[in-house]
Amino acid sequence: MEETGSIIPEKYLSLSVEETAGRITRRRKELGHNLVILAHHYQRKELVDLSDFRGDSYGLSRRAAQQEAEFIVFCGVHFMAESADILTRDDQKIYLPNMAAGCPMAEMAQIGDVENAWEGLEEILGPNLVSPIVYVNSNAELKAFCGKRGGAVCTSSNARALIEWGLRQREKVLFFPDEHLGRNTAKRLGIAPGEIALWDPDLPLGGNTAEQIMNARIFLWKGYCHVHTWFSTEHVTAVREAYPQAKIVVHPECRQEVVDMVDGCGSTEFIVNYVSSAPKGSVVVVGTEINLVNRLASENPDKVVFELARSLCPNMFRINSRNLLWTLESLNEVNRVRVDPSLKADARVALERMLRISETRK
Repeated sequence: MEETGSIIPEKYLSLSVEETAGRITRRRKELGHNLVILAHHYQRKELVDLSDFRGDSYGLSRRAAQQEAEFIVFCGVHFMAESADILTRDDQKIYLPNMAAGCPMAEMAQIGDVENAWEGLEEILGPNLVSPIVYVNSNAELKAFCGKRGGAVCTSSNARALIEWGLRQREKVLFFPDEHLGRNTAKRLGIAPGEIALWDPDLPLGGNTAEQIMNARIFLWKGYCHVHTWFSTEHVTAVREAYPQAKIVVHPECRQEVVDMVDGCGSTEFIVNYVSSAPKGSVVVVGTEINLVNRLASENPDKVVFELARSLCPNMFRINSRNLLWTLESLNEVNRVRVDPSLKADARVALERMLRISETRK
């Protein structure tokens, strides 16, 4: 992965919020249509306010691919900027204001471990019996892995469609890196618990016997999002007791026992739409990243909206207005994300395959 990044100069750290915002606004005017700023839903309010578009990770990457701008700054985490670079033209440049803004879940599946798992499955099952499906919250190497092996990428909104597709192509699916999205989706598909195998990359055959591998229809990687696994059944019970009239909606990266207790479960966009379409006067309790919950509360003043529990993504929080300004004033010098060309073509195949499958299902 070719990248340029360094530590933010001290001169930016002493800037006031007002001066920083003013210089960002001036820089945006200077670059005009040649600059697009994207902000993920989990970003803090000042970054969303300074952005041209906000949304979820894949939606923003698709948005980037639709732009004519040369410079695209992604206020999110590393895998999101990679996806944008995969989908945009070669003459467009993608930036991440803080190169330390990674995703722990994405790092839970390393390419070497996934390749070992694939080899282990083929030793037991033989070739061409498993479809690899990778969650968009993953590194470029894993997207390329799926592209080369007849698999695809998925998002939290289309995981069901992609796993169904994978099972139509082959007998079984290897789903990585998020166990909980995979488990919740498998349940919606009616896949029995005995047909689900958890794959722990630190154990031989993922901790499974040959018989378990033969019987499984879906293999779930042992990975998780710490933001969403923070929510517990105790949190749900406490809200039910205190606010019996409330509706509770959570993200499918939550544990299955939490999902089973709530009123709604879906992607970030699903949650946004759930809250916005709730009747006036509703009480809606949301189990996702706190910055989004706070923004939903402020944007829906006719409802009572609050968090199931406070859960902050510290990696998203690494992006701030000062390192955004530094990036804008140092284009071509710092914080550029470039996916290796040897990975880009295969990763694009996996992403575009997802898009075709999703469009077919509409």
